[in-house]
Amino acid sequence: MDRNNTSTNQQMARLEKLAEASEGKPLVMLNINRYRPEVNFPVGQSYLSYMEAITHSIEAIGGSVLWRAEVQGTVVGNLEGFHELLAVWYPSHKAFLDLPNADGAKEMFRYRRTCVEEAHILELPEIS
Repeated sequence: MDRNNTSTNQQMARLEKLAEASEGKPLVMLNINRYRPEVNFPVGQSYLSYMEAITHSIEAIGGSVLWRAEVQGTVVGNLEGFHELLAVWYPSHKAFLDLPNADGAKEMFRYRRTCVEEAHILELPEIS
């Protein structure tokens, strides 16, 4: 089942408006990922290849993976079964929106479709 794995039209319109107005203001996207069982998180080859592809494509647009952390459990809320948090720094909203055109992005998104069962992405200001 593919749930919450793509942005809505309303979410994309908001990001496009921010890209036009933000004048290169950096941001962090916090990804909350649940992987498919066959991915064998965190040691499976498809997961490892996905992480390599993410790093490559994000660096190609001037961003960076700040950190990754395995989820130990849920304390409040209903996010049981999620595996990982992934914090990604982008130099601007425009750079984030350019990710689908980045070097290696086609492969990265192919791995994403193969590996990620459900994802939530939260936009944060640049963390200093």
